[in-house]
Amino acid sequence: MCAHVSPCPDASSDQRDLAAVVSSHPEQGWNLLCNGVVLFDDDGELLPDGRAVADHRAWRVPQLASR
Repeated sequence: MCAHVSPCPDASSDQRDLAAVVSSHPEQGWNLLCNGVVLFDDDGELLPDGRAVADHRAWRVPQLASR
């Protein structure tokens, strides 16, 4: 799908969410990437084959003082 000189990561790649945005819909909370992935604002993804990928980013919770 990607026709850039330096191609974007394929939809099956672990770095697929680094592809260029071809259609942005911030009012609805999603972007279409050039590799066919729909990237949601909560970091969830919908792959071109219909599979959903939940938020896969590791969020760090600060350690609370036990004192």
